[in-house]
Amino acid sequence: MESGKAHIMEWLEEVSDPEIPVLTILDMGIVRDIKVEADAIEVFITPTYSGCPAMDAIAFDIKLKLIEKGFKKVKVTSVLSPAWTTDWMSENGKKKLQEYGIAPPQTRSQSSSQQRINRMLFAEEEAVICPRCKSNNTRLLSQFGSTACKAHYQCNNCKEPFDYFKCH
Repeated sequence: MESGKAHIMEWLEEVSDPEIPVLTILDMGIVRDIKVEADAIEVFITPTYSGCPAMDAIAFDIKLKLIEKGFKKVKVTSVLSPAWTTDWMSENGKKKLQEYGIAPPQTRSQSSSQQRINRMLFAEEEAVICPRCKSNNTRLLSQFGSTACKAHYQCNNCKEPFDYFKCH
């Protein structure tokens, strides 16, 4: 039985996010660490939001995958600090989101700190690029999308609604 971290990471690449099935848990950046001791594995994960309902399903899927690979003792530990950030998402994951029709989070470096402060103070909307036609002529429909980590937007050019994975 292969027990190196590299092999375990390869296996975890097969575990999808239950809410966004085109993404793996590695794309999401929620796997924080892996400890391997003899026949036991402990995987540390950080939820995208505290109380995220998908975390139980993800922990179950991690256990199932590693048991399938021959491990008998698998523990998944939730780590809340430091808090998860969209900066932990892989670039490949962001590309997969866009191809799936969800606008990926924009990195914090894409807007200045003053622009972010103005958006918070004056409820200014963030310019979100439409994942379909690539226009930045979009408008916020709701701060709450199909899941807590997404907002709902509409493109003013192609008129299509879409989700935006909120930056945090």
